[in-house]
Amino acid sequence: MIETPVVVDAPAQETACIHIVVPRAEIQTVMGPGIMEIFEALAAQGMKPTGPWFTHHLKRPDDTFDFEICVPVASPVTPVGRVKAGQMPAHTVARTVYQGGYEGLGEAWGEFLQWIEAEGHESAEDLWEVYMVGPESGPDPSQWRTQLNRPLN
Repeated sequence: MIETPVVVDAPAQETACIHIVVPRAEIQTVMGPGIMEIFEALAAQGMKPTGPWFTHHLKRPDDTFDFEICVPVASPVTPVGRVKAGQMPAHTVARTVYQGGYEGLGEAWGEFLQWIEAEGHESAEDLWEVYMVGPESGPDPSQWRTQLNRPLN
C-alpha cells in the first residue's frame, strides 16, 4: 500500500496558501475551489508553481479538518482574497508515497503512522500530503501517487 518510509530533511518552501477549517464531510467540496483560487491568484501575478500542490494539516484530522491548501512558489505571493503567502519551515520528516485512489489515504496514513511509532520516532502534530499524480493525470486511480509527510520532533 505504501512505499518503504524514509526519514529525510525537507528544506523550507515558500507557498501560496488558503487556510480552511471544515467538517470532514465537506473536504471534497472545498478542495477543488480552493486550489483553483490559488492557481488563479498566481496566474494574475505572473507566477507559476514550483512543484505539485499539497495540503498542510495543522493537526491530525479527526471530525474537523484544519488545514491549508498550498502551492509551492519561488517567492512570496501578494495576498489576494483568501490566498496568503506562507512558508513550510525546514524540518526532518518521515516520508512515504501511497499509490492509489484518495479513498485509501486513511488506511495508508494508518500504516505509515504505525511505522513511525515502531521505529521509535516522535512526530509533530502537523502533517502534509503532496499530490504528485492525481485525477488530472488520468482516470485510473491505481496510478495516482500521494506523498505523505510527518515532521519528527
